Amino acid sequence: MSNVNLSIGGRSYLVACAAGEEARVAELGEAIEGKVREIGASSHNEVRLLLFAALLLADENHELKSKGGAAIAHPSTEFSTGPSAAALDALADRLEKCASALEG
Repeated sequence: MSNVNLSIGGRSYLVACAAGEEARVAELGEAIEGKVREIGASSHNEVRLLLFAALLLADENHELKSKGGAAIAHPSTEFSTGPSAAALDALADRLEKCASALEG
């Protein structure tokens, strides 16, 4: 097991991942941070901000799937193709669990 430190919305999160997946988790964290910047961190509390970021990523994931898995551009991130559909699904699930846990 490895750990990756992600900076999202001005906060740091230590995320566990499988050995060798560190770069991918960091890349996904950058995608989330890009969405958080698009939304504007000052206008929402942390849970809502992460929820909205997850919804935007889930929407892009849905569009990706509806286009037969074709790569889509992410202008808010530094990479030109989106994360895989499976990775976004897993990320959305994890974010929903985190939001539920934070809401009580």
